[in-house]
Amino acid sequence: MNPKKQAAEKAVEFIEDGMVVGLGTGSTAYWAIQKIAQRIQEGLRIRAVASSRDSEELANKLGIPIVPFSEIEWIDITIDGADEVDTHLNLIKGGGGALVREKILAINSKRFFVIVDESKQVEHLGQFPLPVEIVPFAANLTMNQLKELGCSTRIRMSNDEAYFTDNGNIIVDCNFEKIVKPIELNKQINLIPGVVDNGLFTRMVSSLVIGYNDGNIRIIDQP
Repeated sequence: MNPKKQAAEKAVEFIEDGMVVGLGTGSTAYWAIQKIAQRIQEGLRIRAVASSRDSEELANKLGIPIVPFSEIEWIDITIDGADEVDTHLNLIKGGGGALVREKILAINSKRFFVIVDESKQVEHLGQFPLPVEIVPFAANLTMNQLKELGCSTRIRMSNDEAYFTDNGNIIVDCNFEKIVKPIELNKQINLIPGVVDNGLFTRMVSSLVIGYNDGNIRIIDQP
């Protein structure tokens, strides 16, 4: 059993003909993209937009019609994964580095489906370091401001060099250990000059689809 794959395929069942679909990024969203491609081969007609270059390349390879954002006014449904989800359906996202684009898609979607396996469920967010995308200019000063909020920080690296997002920015992974008030923290972080956005997705999830190792699937809708 692959609980990520099962959750992804369940979420894809909610896609209908004629929809504009947002494609997430990461290992769980990968399975959703694969299933969407299969449904297109079976006759599903949609238009899609992607949250990262990697997802767009995969979609193009699989025959999913990607359209420019200038051709759409909204997104019917976005399906994406998460690094953590708490009991109130708040998320930490950004482990794959696409948090800003993922948040843009999510906030402009009529329905935002998040797909996870059971290991991503937590009582409080924060065990997974919170990604914050910042502009490279004076990055050390921006990081000092982040530390004032009670975290330790490190610049995300790739092959011994700073990792750059599709937007040309860097990511600072912030270790808070326990985030009790994610809505307030989200606002505090985004008020810091130099911050583009952060990986806290609060009050955005429409439905959470959880895959379990025993093969069961659970859907939790936002009240």
